[in-house]
Amino acid sequence: MSVQEAAKYFHIGDKKLRKLIDENPDADFILWNGSRPQIKRRVFEQFVDEKLSAI
Repeated sequence: MSVQEAAKYFHIGDKKLRKLIDENPDADFILWNGSRPQIKRRVFEQFVDEKLSAI
């Protein structure tokens, strides 16, 4: 899903999600489509559950 779709789905801001992408460019939840990041929903859900206590 796109960054905008993921932000709506997870109820977080675009800027916060882009910050997470910038801080974790090689994370498993990111699929790079050229220079555009795409978010893998299930993997990002696990990342949020394990790594983040509050967004």
